[in-house]
Amino acid sequence: MTALELQQPTDPGGTHPGTGLLRRHPTLVAALACLASFTALWTAQRLAHVTMIDLMVYRAEGFTVRNGGSLYDMAATSAHLPNTYPPFAALLFTPLTVLDVPAMRALATAGNLLLLVAVVHLSLRLAGRPRQLPRPAAALAVSALLVWCEPVWTTLRYGQINLLLTALVLWDLTRKDTHRLAGAGIGLAAGLKLTPALFAVLLALAGAVRAGQRLRSGAGARAAGNPWLRQATVATATFLATVLLSALALPRDAHRFWTEIVFATDRVGEAEITANQSLRGALARLLHTHDPGTAWVVAAGLTAAGGLALAAGALLRGERAWAAVACAATALLISPISWSHHWVWCVPMLVLLGSEALHRTGTAARRRWAATATLGLMFCSFALWWVPHRWHHHQELHQNGAQMLLSGVYPVAGLAVLTLAGLRLWRTARRGPALRG
Repeated sequence: MTALELQQPTDPGGTHPGTGLLRRHPTLVAALACLASFTALWTAQRLAHVTMIDLMVYRAEGFTVRNGGSLYDMAATSAHLPNTYPPFAALLFTPLTVLDVPAMRALATAGNLLLLVAVVHLSLRLAGRPRQLPRPAAALAVSALLVWCEPVWTTLRYGQINLLLTALVLWDLTRKDTHRLAGAGIGLAAGLKLTPALFAVLLALAGAVRAGQRLRSGAGARAAGNPWLRQATVATATFLATVLLSALALPRDAHRFWTEIVFATDRVGEAEITANQSLRGALARLLHTHDPGTAWVVAAGLTAAGGLALAAGALLRGERAWAAVACAATALLISPISWSHHWVWCVPMLVLLGSEALHRTGTAARRRWAATATLGLMFCSFALWWVPHRWHHHQELHQNGAQMLLSGVYPVAGLAVLTLAGLRLWRTARRGPALRG
């Protein structure tokens, strides 16, 4: 059963028993569908004997903190994986050490499934839920479908924290601008993994533009009329608090991370491997080189400037959902390493496009459904794994054109989202030059 079928029953007279149940108890039907989908995924992952290897690294970081070892000299699991996160993350991972491995894996899987529902719920709030269903039913129905996207599947497979980071950012972006803690979620997410810090940059940029507009109009730059600067300040203060806390608790590790590890872009892995779905990875495969060098710096710089401009423009015009997905796509594209599971931002991207399609009719609706289906296919097809790939064997440096396209499917999707955001901004600009708050 698809979300569209839930929203458009085929029996308008209500004579079919299933239709009557759906109309009377849509949340119950969606919950059962979601439970069935989640159970099938959990079963499939257990049958595949997933190791949840990143979760094991998190546990090893917690043990290292407890035992007073060096966070950035440790190597965990049989793959000898290093720690690449800020030391604040290791402090939060210490509770994992009190659980046995089976319990930890079960708890992490259940927690990520609940976080997926939370991310879908927040995405629907940001984009505007379909009118045909109450928000809980819509969130559960969409979650039942999107759990099968490759980034979500891989996040669950590895026991990653990507859904937590996405939920923290969306929690901020869906709160009232006047909320005194708005921005704290972004700061906390940046303390765990640096990439979400770009959302604080977005808030600061939009806030600075708004302040300039108000000054030019003679209205003054009162904080009440410009909450984004305050949110950026809260996000920055929260992030700095995580840095200070880790510096007090782990001074040696904190000093080493901020003076050495943060600049070691190759510590995580080779740039060209298929799992790296950033511009740097795509360019490394395209140019058949381990280090795309200047080409990546130029491409990342242009993408950062263009993506932030689009996101800030969308935020200034009241298109907060488009601002969020444009900023997320920009962050994932310009990061030196963006593993495929980092692209769980495909969830709010698909929710936004699907919501817009539901709110349109005729040709406009068909175009948006086509865009939604295309983007969904890119994220649900697992196409990036159809090419030869073996860890440390550098097979990606010898790809042909078709293989390069398949292994660069997420960067293409990210650039497509930025293009759609640009078209949306251009259309709203044509309708009226005045910026909406």
